[in-house]
Amino acid sequence: MTYQSPISPGRSWYEDTAGPRPEYPALDGDRTCDVVIVGGGFTGLSAAAHLAKTGADVVLIETHRFGDGASGRNGGQLGTGQRAWAEELEAEYGFSRAKALFDLAEEAKAHLLDFAAMHQIEIDYMPGQMSVAHKKRYVDDYKAHAEIMANRFGYPHISFMDAAETAERLGSTHYFGGTRDTGTGHVHPLKLVIGTAKVAAEAGAKLFEQTPSTGITSGGGKVRVVTPKGTITAAKCLIGVNAYGGTLEPVSAAHIMPIGSFIGATVPLGADSKVLPGGEAVDDSRFVVRYFRKSKDGRLLFGGREIYAVNDPKDIHIHIRRQIAEIYPALKDVEITHGWGGYVGITVPRKPFVREVMPNVTSIGGYSGHGVMLSNFFGKVYAETVAGNRDRLKLIEDLKIPPFPGRRRLRAPLLFLALNWYALRDRI
Repeated sequence: MTYQSPISPGRSWYEDTAGPRPEYPALDGDRTCDVVIVGGGFTGLSAAAHLAKTGADVVLIETHRFGDGASGRNGGQLGTGQRAWAEELEAEYGFSRAKALFDLAEEAKAHLLDFAAMHQIEIDYMPGQMSVAHKKRYVDDYKAHAEIMANRFGYPHISFMDAAETAERLGSTHYFGGTRDTGTGHVHPLKLVIGTAKVAAEAGAKLFEQTPSTGITSGGGKVRVVTPKGTITAAKCLIGVNAYGGTLEPVSAAHIMPIGSFIGATVPLGADSKVLPGGEAVDDSRFVVRYFRKSKDGRLLFGGREIYAVNDPKDIHIHIRRQIAEIYPALKDVEITHGWGGYVGITVPRKPFVREVMPNVTSIGGYSGHGVMLSNFFGKVYAETVAGNRDRLKLIEDLKIPPFPGRRRLRAPLLFLALNWYALRDRI
């Protein structure tokens, strides 16, 4: 029987092309270890791999299967820098800190590609990313951004595209201009999840699927994670559940909000297709961002229907096809073979959330749509903190991340109203 994730609607194209997806056992019995990790996405699996390589005794539990959440179902784009542009961070924090945050993100990009190469994980990396303006008044900002990145932040890989070049490289006249980044690219995220889990297991980490945490407590220098069939006792704990924290731990839940994002995959468009002839990934300037790319076999993978309400849309295909047709009218009747969704974790300022939420318990998440490279790297940096080096993780931990307003009862309705207001502004 085909596996269907209980937390994410639809079956993804990634699931049908990732190759063998090993199953790991459920925890049965008590365990004692150095570090217990809750969450089997990029953050948790990366931390498990790097900790185990240092000789630490690591136990990782996942409520469902590795990759069921955003790590295995996302758009696959790496991006450059943090979620905010470097000049925006400079305006908020000053140049030195903005440069340090940018450099950290660049190291994250290099780490992901190096990790995959070192461990022979085929992640279907394809180079190039374009960021495009859906309103004419934004074009000057993109032009200035390319100059700032080269001249101020030492990143020469971003070039400005006028409307004509944008249309040629996209195969669409829908956008007014933008930038092209040859220093980044896009990947098959589920292949990376599967490969990272294999590395962690081979390094000695004990990995368990179908094992939910029903409670986390900390006291007397020990952390205890309770599961239905056993308690794990450890010196330290990493929570890496991102959008799927629920009631697991209240501090993270107050700061990280889940929002749904949905993707469709078309049939292969053919060698003569004018859609994205260079193979770059694309993101646009909408607050409710649209993101799309071509797979190695020539399919258009298109994401862009975010939802902030509780219920998932009944037919992902209809919504995705409508958005594809706005950009590529010739594809208005294209066959969509896969439609799937999932939840990503966002914070109020769209910056990552890192905090010690109780003694010896660190929570990491809230990547706000920029998590493919950051989450993998933050897992590595967390392993560094266990070994005694807190400097790099502290750079993120010191970011001011306020809680969502309205506490748990009102925050979802308030966010729904606020983000739908931004979605309306995108259309004006």
